[in-house]
Amino acid sequence: MVWNAVNDPLFGYMQDNSKVPCWSQRRLSILYGAPLYSLAFLLAWFPWRSYTPGDWLSGLHLTVALCAFDGMLTFVLLAQCALFAELSGQHQNRLRLIKYSQVASLIGSSSVLFCGVVSKNMEDFTAFQSFTVIIAVLSCGCMVYTGFHSESHFSDKGSDSGIPESADQTAHHLASSFSTLKTQTRQILTNRDFQLFVLMNFFQVFMVAFFNNFTMIFTEQLIPPDVLPSLAKSIMYGAGFICPQLLVLSCQSLLHSLGYYKVILFTFFLEAGMAAIMLVLGPKHYYILAFFLTFNMVIIHGTFSLFNLPLADIIDKDLQKYKRSTPLSSMVFGTNALFTKPGHSLAPMIVLNILNQFGYEQLKDAGKDSDQSALESLHSVIFYLVCLVPMCIAALQILVWRPFSIRNSHTVDAKYTDS
Repeated sequence: MVWNAVNDPLFGYMQDNSKVPCWSQRRLSILYGAPLYSLAFLLAWFPWRSYTPGDWLSGLHLTVALCAFDGMLTFVLLAQCALFAELSGQHQNRLRLIKYSQVASLIGSSSVLFCGVVSKNMEDFTAFQSFTVIIAVLSCGCMVYTGFHSESHFSDKGSDSGIPESADQTAHHLASSFSTLKTQTRQILTNRDFQLFVLMNFFQVFMVAFFNNFTMIFTEQLIPPDVLPSLAKSIMYGAGFICPQLLVLSCQSLLHSLGYYKVILFTFFLEAGMAAIMLVLGPKHYYILAFFLTFNMVIIHGTFSLFNLPLADIIDKDLQKYKRSTPLSSMVFGTNALFTKPGHSLAPMIVLNILNQFGYEQLKDAGKDSDQSALESLHSVIFYLVCLVPMCIAALQILVWRPFSIRNSHTVDAKYTDS
C-alpha cells in the first residue's frame, strides 16, 4: 500500500525533472520500461517452488510480484499518459487518440475470453502460463514500437551535457531538486481546476470499484435465477467490459461538438436520474434492474475513459500560467493518482462492511435454509445500495464538476503549435 501510494508522485517528479533520457523522454521511458513491465507481469504466474499452505516464500513472492508490477505499471503508464498530453495540443487530435486507445482496449479485452478457452477456465495452469507469455511478448512488442516511433513536442527535453559534476555541484542540485519538488507540487495542488477534477475523479474511481466488485453479488442476490439465467448474466457482465469502449467510439461526434465538459456533466445527471427512477420502481422489476446495473457499469467505465482529456487541458493551462519550458505532465498524472487510488480500496471495504452488518457472510450461501426475514432485510439493504450510492455520488460529482473552468478547449486553437 505504501509503495503503491508513493511511486506515482515520485516517478512523476523524476520523469518531469530528471536529466537522464530514459526518465525524461516519454518514448524512451516506454521503450526501456516495456521489457521490465512484461517481466513484472509474468513474475506473478511462475511460482518459485511448489508452495504448501502457509509457505512464507509464497507471501514473499506475492509481495515482490505486486511491488514490481505496480512500479513498472506506474513508470510506463505515466509516460504513456504524459505522451497523450504532449503529442498534440489540439482537441481533435486528442479525441483521435482516445478513439485509438478504445479500439486497442476493445481488442485487448478479448484476451480474457481466449485465455479462458485456452486454459479451460484456469483448470490447465500450464496452458495459462503459456498464454501469459504470449500476452507479455505481444504487449512488449507494441510498447517497443511506441518507444521507437512516437515523438512529442518535448522529446529532446532533459538532454545532459555529459560533463561530470563535482561533489559540491551534486549537493547543490540535490537541495535544488527538493526545492523544485516542493514548488511544483504546491503549484499543482493549488490549481483550482486540478482540485475539482481530482475530487470528481476520486468519486468516479470509487464508483468503478463499486460496480466492478459488487455487480455480480448484487445480481445474484436481487434477481432470481429463474428470471435471469446464467447465460444472460454472463452477457450482462461481459457487456460491462466491452460496451464502454463502443459507447466512447459512438460518441465521438458529441465530443467534437459539445466538448468533454458537457458530456461528462450529462452522464452524472443521467446516472442520478436513472438511480432515482430505479429507487421509485422498487426491486421487483427484475429486467429493469438488470438493465440499470449493466447501463451503470457501461456509462461509468465509458466516462472514466475520457478523463485524460481534462487532465491534458490542466497540464496545458499550467504550462502557460507558469511559463514552463516543458509541461509537468507526469507530475500532474502522478499527483492525481496519489489522491484517487484510495477509492479502489475504500469502495469494497465500506460496502462489504455494510453488507456484513446485515449478515451477508452468513446468508450468501444459505438459500432456502436461511432466515427469510434476515434475507429480505439483506436484499433491501443491497437494493438501497444499488440505488442510493450512484445517486448520491453522481449528485456530489455534479456539484464538484460544475465550477470546472476549462470548458471550451474543443472550440479554441491548439495551445502550442503542432509539428
